[in-house]
Amino acid sequence: MNATMISLDIAKSVFQAHGEDGSGHVVFQKRLRRSQVEAFFAKQPPATVGIEACGSAHYWGRTLRALGHEVKLIPAAYVQPFVKRNKTDARDAAAICAALARPDMSFVPIKSIEQQAARALEGSRELLVKQQTQLINSVRGRLAEFGVVAAQGRRGFATLTAQIKDGDSQIPQAALPALRPLVAQVESLATAIAELEAKIVEAAKADTVMRLLTTIPGIGAITAHAIVAAAGTGEQFASARNFAAWIGLTPRQHSSGGKQRSGGISRQGDRRLRTLLTLGASTLMRSARTRSDRATAWQRAMLSRRPMKVAVVAQAAKTARIAFAILRSGEPYRAPQAAAA
Repeated sequence: MNATMISLDIAKSVFQAHGEDGSGHVVFQKRLRRSQVEAFFAKQPPATVGIEACGSAHYWGRTLRALGHEVKLIPAAYVQPFVKRNKTDARDAAAICAALARPDMSFVPIKSIEQQAARALEGSRELLVKQQTQLINSVRGRLAEFGVVAAQGRRGFATLTAQIKDGDSQIPQAALPALRPLVAQVESLATAIAELEAKIVEAAKADTVMRLLTTIPGIGAITAHAIVAAAGTGEQFASARNFAAWIGLTPRQHSSGGKQRSGGISRQGDRRLRTLLTLGASTLMRSARTRSDRATAWQRAMLSRRPMKVAVVAQAAKTARIAFAILRSGEPYRAPQAAAA
């Protein structure tokens, strides 16, 4: 008897396969080494294969799809409710199969190699920026112990860098060997970050959809690149609200007994996209507060009745919905008539 549904619990070296027939009866439970996975699925007749969406899931999705199987990636949070007690690889694989059988299950589209390469650019840049911030904060903190402080931002840190390189008398000579390698690392990271940003901007200028997204206020080349790399054409989302919810910019819902309760934003989904959209929205709303003549009627109304941080998140959610509309329509952004006037 052949399995019509197969779940695969992936790992670094030891994988667990679980197969069921059309009636839900277990056909096999097999433990596989990494080198055995492709050969095993090559022998199986075409089936629906479920994999938890985690590290290397997109690679295995592409590999098994090339062998003729229909591969579906399931978010890990949606698999968890089906896991029985006393967690094992076999029970994890069975839980994936149970989730796969649900008719209302949501799946993660398999990303292409180009999408994952684009995401790698963004992830590397994000990591380097984080490391650079850590190093800068470390230098500032150590110098503050000696009473040496400077203004915030790049100009302030440039002043501190010059003092360290020149061996300023305010800094103990014994501390300079500890500070100079940190400054050298900051400068090296700045060069690497600039190179990655240049590649991202170049890719955004060359892509038609990314160029359309940059016509939206609050979205630059880096944000447009991140949207296309993460969401593709957006065809997996039923509506603009679903897209905003996937980013984590919609309110949490808790309803019971006919009572509707909405909390803060869910903060689930793609954290990088949420951060970039929020930063862009922050710039827009600060500009709208200081130059109300250039703000839209919606922005003025939002700032008049909501705190600044709430207004920024609302603008980020609105920007996400506009981005979805452009992804699906392929048309450039059109400013509201009131704002244009």
